Amino acid sequence: MRDTGVVPLYREEGVVLRTHKLGEADRIVTLLTRGRGLLRAVAKGVRRTSSKFGARLEPFMVADLQCFEGRSLDTITQAETLGAYGPPISADYDRYRAGSVMVETAERLAEGGPSHEQYALLLGALRTLAAGRIPPELVRDGYLLRTMGIAGWTPGFDACVRCGAPGPHTVVVIQLGGVVCENCRTPGAPRLDPGSIALLSALLSGDWDTALASSERERGQAAGIAAAHVQWHLERGIRSFTAPRQ
Repeated sequence: MRDTGVVPLYREEGVVLRTHKLGEADRIVTLLTRGRGLLRAVAKGVRRTSSKFGARLEPFMVADLQCFEGRSLDTITQAETLGAYGPPISADYDRYRAGSVMVETAERLAEGGPSHEQYALLLGALRTLAAGRIPPELVRDGYLLRTMGIAGWTPGFDACVRCGAPGPHTVVVIQLGGVVCENCRTPGAPRLDPGSIALLSALLSGDWDTALASSERERGQAAGIAAAHVQWHLERGIRSFTAPRQ
């Protein structure tokens, strides 16, 4: 086929998940996009002080992009900000840690292909995190439980996930996907406070009133279950969970 010289341009909307340096002035930007799923593209010259759109391609930012297709990596030629969530998230360490877990999880899940539902969930979670009205750990854990549900691994916190016995139950078996009754309990399975199970259910359904009424102990227990649920099903760790505290 003869090369017509026409550059295949396209437009896309995406959330910046992470970046890393390329050469002296460029960056490779990893995005979760609305239509194409996971996208890795080169942003040329964005590390120069004269760059007009480098700040629009920082982690947690949402941008309208113009790109052209390349043989190995596409190139971003324009970026217009749609959601400036990067500065308020990065300025607060707890928000930054929560956001880092979220975007790393989103990248892992996006390897399976594009999902409008996953994109919309991440966008809403980052917007909520940036607003700062809900504690970061609740935003993070709510996102984790719901994104895993979209991916097909919805945890169960009501009836026993093995035999269906009606709850409430307080023993959680990560390998089985949720709570179990006493008859189905496996050795070593943790028993949570009833309020922690209620919090997990609230986070899964987006019931922020119930989530905000929870105690620190309940939030800690719920966070452990959310983290374990994600990493068990992804079959690998999320590095951002182990980021040092300040």
